[in-house]
Amino acid sequence: MQNQSLVVDFVLLGLSQDPNIQKMVFIVFLFVYIATIGGNMLIVVTILSSPALLGSPMYFFLAFLSFLDACFSSVITLIVLTVMAYDRYVAICKPLHYSSIMNWRLCGILMGVAWTGGFLHSMIQILFTFQLPFCGPNVIDHIMCDLYPLLKLACMDTHIFHLLVIANSGFICIIIFTLLLISYGVILLSLRTHSSEGRQKALSTCGSHIAVVVLFFVPCIFMYSRPPSAFFFDKIVAIFCTILTPMLNPMIYTFRNKDMKNAMRKVWNRLVMAYDEK
Repeated sequence: MQNQSLVVDFVLLGLSQDPNIQKMVFIVFLFVYIATIGGNMLIVVTILSSPALLGSPMYFFLAFLSFLDACFSSVITLIVLTVMAYDRYVAICKPLHYSSIMNWRLCGILMGVAWTGGFLHSMIQILFTFQLPFCGPNVIDHIMCDLYPLLKLACMDTHIFHLLVIANSGFICIIIFTLLLISYGVILLSLRTHSSEGRQKALSTCGSHIAVVVLFFVPCIFMYSRPPSAFFFDKIVAIFCTILTPMLNPMIYTFRNKDMKNAMRKVWNRLVMAYDEK
């Protein structure tokens, strides 16, 4: 340790070192990025431009989630998904008390909790890296500078840090994912007392939420809830979690949501009319 210099930068190998493959990957990821930004910001603009949607906590949380996906802020997305599950639970299981329970004061408190939780989670991750000495190789065989690849390069015994990562990320994902599945199970059981039309609408909404929850949590659980062994598909899982899931969220939430499609149509018509007037 004393005779070695500390590493101050790292080299990410990415998906491939082949220049031709790199060009193809760049083109694919560029279109995915454009679709992600465009789709999520379209949801944000549509909700902000539609008073009927903006007045509903459900669409307020959806706009917030879309904003996070557009910024690739996966740190507090899991907390927002939990808040959205609670919103659907109140709307379906206690419809008569929805407006009194899910008021804007509660929405502000829930968003404050989400930001605080995400900030604390991020700070814990940063403190992990500050405690790690790097004095050897600086090449990371991954697409991002994640904690597990960094731990492999640390010049110290990192077993304790592995346990801390599992506790801070893995167990939290498992607990929240389990609670979400239980909450949606309760919601689905409560639908037996609803009318056929109300049951169909609730199933459509909950189906979209469950799909997003599974797409986000399953890769995160795989990455952070297992021993830090290297698998050849770790990069694929990371791509799916950080790149593909934010792109799929707008499709899942809008294709089966009549209110969102009608609101987008109205926003588009207003833009066309404003353009024609000019």
